[in-house]
Amino acid sequence: MEEELKCPVCGSLFKDPILLPCSHNVCLACARNITVQTPDGETPVQSRASGSSDYDYLDMDKMSLYSETDSGYGSYTPCQLKSPNGVRVFPPANHHRHCSLTCPLCHRSVSLDERGLRGFPRNRLLEAIVARYQQNRAAAGASSSSAVKCQLCDRNPVDAAVMCEQCDVYYCNACQQRCHPSRGPLAKHRLVPPRNPAAAGGGAASGGGGGGQQPPATARKPATCLDHEAENFSMYCYSCKAPVCMKCLEEGKHNKHDVKPLAVMWKQHKCALSQALNGVSDKAKDAKEFLVQLRNMLQQIQENGVEFEACLVAQCDSLIEALTRQKAKLLTKVTKEKEYKLKVVRDQITHCTMKLRQTTGMMEFCLEVLKENDPSGFLQISDALIKRVTSSQDQWVKGALEPKVGPEFDLTLNTDSLLQTILVLDFCQGKVEVGPAVPAAPLLQLEKCCTRNNSATLAWRVIAPPSNPIEGYILELDDGNGGQYREVYVGKETVCTVDGLHFNSSYNARVKAYNGIGVGPYSKTVVLKTSDGRLRVAWFTFDPSTAHRDIVLTNENQTVSCNSYDDRVVLGTAAFSKGTHYWEVAIDRYDNHPDPAFGVARINTMKDMMLGKDDKAWAMYVDNNRSWFMHNNSHTNRAEGGITKGSTVGILLDLTKHTLTFFINKEQHGPTAFESLDGVFVPAVSLNRNVQVTLLTGLEVPKNTKQ
Repeated sequence: MEEELKCPVCGSLFKDPILLPCSHNVCLACARNITVQTPDGETPVQSRASGSSDYDYLDMDKMSLYSETDSGYGSYTPCQLKSPNGVRVFPPANHHRHCSLTCPLCHRSVSLDERGLRGFPRNRLLEAIVARYQQNRAAAGASSSSAVKCQLCDRNPVDAAVMCEQCDVYYCNACQQRCHPSRGPLAKHRLVPPRNPAAAGGGAASGGGGGGQQPPATARKPATCLDHEAENFSMYCYSCKAPVCMKCLEEGKHNKHDVKPLAVMWKQHKCALSQALNGVSDKAKDAKEFLVQLRNMLQQIQENGVEFEACLVAQCDSLIEALTRQKAKLLTKVTKEKEYKLKVVRDQITHCTMKLRQTTGMMEFCLEVLKENDPSGFLQISDALIKRVTSSQDQWVKGALEPKVGPEFDLTLNTDSLLQTILVLDFCQGKVEVGPAVPAAPLLQLEKCCTRNNSATLAWRVIAPPSNPIEGYILELDDGNGGQYREVYVGKETVCTVDGLHFNSSYNARVKAYNGIGVGPYSKTVVLKTSDGRLRVAWFTFDPSTAHRDIVLTNENQTVSCNSYDDRVVLGTAAFSKGTHYWEVAIDRYDNHPDPAFGVARINTMKDMMLGKDDKAWAMYVDNNRSWFMHNNSHTNRAEGGITKGSTVGILLDLTKHTLTFFINKEQHGPTAFESLDGVFVPAVSLNRNVQVTLLTGLEVPKNTKQ
């Protein structure tokens, strides 16, 4: 909470604070230093010190600088003086009718009237909180031990060796090397020897009051009106956001304003602030539990990483010497994965710690404000505090308290097939076959192997003895993530194109030949990388092999119609699991107002009913007047506007955000249709004999979609 109680100009605890019209506070002495004179007859864009809230930004304040690293402020001014906190200040000026003052936080300017700085109300509530904070800190400093312990040691914390002034955290040598290395963004942080908490507390206590212990807080007199010093505040003007007295009302200063009793508004604002604090308090509690979970995960990741490396070394050592370089590559991959996970978790810890510290400090300050019994002082700052608390709660967005990575390593090394292949190769090389033999390993023709979008084409050849004719080939690909191989082609051709692969993935491919004797060894492995899905351009057609038998495909499988009056489903040849993709369907024929459906589906969705009636499809069905979204036979979000002949329906599948959005004639139709989509999806359409559509692919993603 200490940062809440420091003056933004001098950097020290507030002394005689005054409240500016923008709800920020400065010391009275600091206000004199930053007051400037304006030329005669020239009035800056300003607010009057009498309390008006109509103030604007100065053009010169657009050049102001703010640094999150050292929490200091700076602004370009012609003055050469600097305060201890880094704020450029002006020399004292004679206050007259052409004086103005600029807030060092929001850079809003206010013009002083004939009363000068006396026209600003004194923030007695803040002054009381500062005094109480100095007393509590002095008492805590006197009772604490002289040794400062490391704040990051999990068990048996040792004495701290350094303290980071920016992070405000004490570290031992081991924790400092591990959690706060002097490189990267942390290289700019200043590490200093740890301060004695007793000395720091005593210094703060004596510095605020001029030496010695502060006397106990006493009851303060009720606040009086600035214009009628003999009158106490009894009403609150809701329009002016300020307490007023009865004489102000009698003089007609607040005619036609919404004026309410001071006690009623006091209780109302206290209730609003308390309710806002409840939500932030729950988030702070969850954040503390989340930090414990992350720290435990660090140890678990370390242990799992060591165990996985040991298994990997044991597997690689069982192979022949030819696999030594491959073993080093695999070890490097595991180490990078471990370092990546550790870095992500540490970054989450740092980020969450910073947000939690800010939230906790603001909570402590608000709780101190709630203890006050001065309605006028409370209402002076309640609106600003309520906005800050609400804004702080919005910072804990969904997913902020969830680990971005897991402790498990999703890597598997299977050496069985490779060891078996090596043994077969050694046996064939070491033994002269007199009779028939299995085919030799095919040779992949790298100059003919290529990828296009999410398709891969491979070509190979083999020299077979006339006595041992080859009957066919077996082409195998892994899952694009270093997993198990699977057969994707078996036949006599020596060129094969594989469609429906994942975008932005690296596939390992190999081929082997077989004859009547048996299966030969594998060829060398070739790595093929598919296009980056983030390019948002995909080319595909309708898939006749998975379409319903009533579906009719023409125009090189880009145009589809149907022979049945019932809805039938046809899928696309592309499968998406990553990236952002957009395609359109043009309406070539539209008779008798049917309701075709467009969207995405799993490969095993039902083909003999409307798209979206089962739990494996997500679609929008539309007629000539309106549309609905449908999944698992649940109809939602009816939207006006339909389709006719010549219309286009666009489908935007964003697997980065896991959402599905629809467009009609280039305009977004309704809100985002579906969220939390995860897995592999293929484009899909359902229609009957009254509709004919043509698929349009290779399109750019629309800009500025709305939620």
